[in-house]
Amino acid sequence: MKKLFSFTGLAIAGLFIASCGSGEQKEKPAVDHSNHETSATTTSTPVAEPSSTAAVSNEVVVESDDQMKYNIHEIKVKAGEPVSLTLKHVGKMAKEVMGHNLVVLKAGTDITAFTEAALKAKDKEYIPESADIIAHTKLIGGGEESKIEFTLEPGTYDYICTFPGHAGIMKGKIIAE
Repeated sequence: MKKLFSFTGLAIAGLFIASCGSGEQKEKPAVDHSNHETSATTTSTPVAEPSSTAAVSNEVVVESDDQMKYNIHEIKVKAGEPVSLTLKHVGKMAKEVMGHNLVVLKAGTDITAFTEAALKAKDKEYIPESADIIAHTKLIGGGEESKIEFTLEPGTYDYICTFPGHAGIMKGKIIAE
């Protein structure tokens, strides 16, 4: 009888482990072929697990959510060619509460000083007057998106969300090769 119980327990444990799976999620391609900026209401979709590296592409979609996350932390683009970047807020919260933007900064920008200046620019959607800005999206809320286009020289550039308190978490790098 003891052998039956130990075998049954072992079998149940094996089934439990097998049912858990690997936990991997496949990221869906993030490409937007529209040529205009839009704002639309959509259903909330959780942001895919953050990706540290993206394939080289000059057409990029970055998702943000209600948990203050970008789904991509490193973007590789071809230097000297136009980059089309769309920021999609896949959360539900309004921009006044959980607004997001994406600001591409010149190489070597003091991010701490820049975000302090952004705090003082509430009337300009937290975009301060600065020569350090290459491009920036609009401040958007849940279900909205904003598209920007810009060109980069070879180098590494920081991007951040300037909504108060977000830049420490919502940041990444664009590598132009």
